[in-house]
Amino acid sequence: MRLRPHHLLCTQGYSGKGYDEHFIQNMTTITTYLRNEENALIDIIFSTDDICAKCPSMLGTDLCKDNTKVKRIDSKVVTYFGIKEKQYLYKDIISKINAQMTKKMMDNICFECAWYPVSSCKKNIGIT
Repeated sequence: MRLRPHHLLCTQGYSGKGYDEHFIQNMTTITTYLRNEENALIDIIFSTDDICAKCPSMLGTDLCKDNTKVKRIDSKVVTYFGIKEKQYLYKDIISKINAQMTKKMMDNICFECAWYPVSSCKKNIGIT
């Protein structure tokens, strides 16, 4: 499974909402797998990924309707947590992120996201 850096946060905060039914079905399948498969491997890529594949904002490979914003959010995740383009065990990278995440960091990373105020991100990542 391929994930862009900021989707490491989105897969934790996802609570069944999305852009349309195709996106919701895809996101539900992905998050269910990642949350329940003990040995789930992911490939971090600095481009469009398996979540983007069903997003109506995706215009093409490495191109989103909100490309500048999406790249900026990815960059913050990479910078804060030292994420590299490589394979990770999902539970290990999530544990690393969650152990280091602060409210200030999360607000800085996610403040531009339309889903941030209505998602379970803070609760699921352990930020109060």
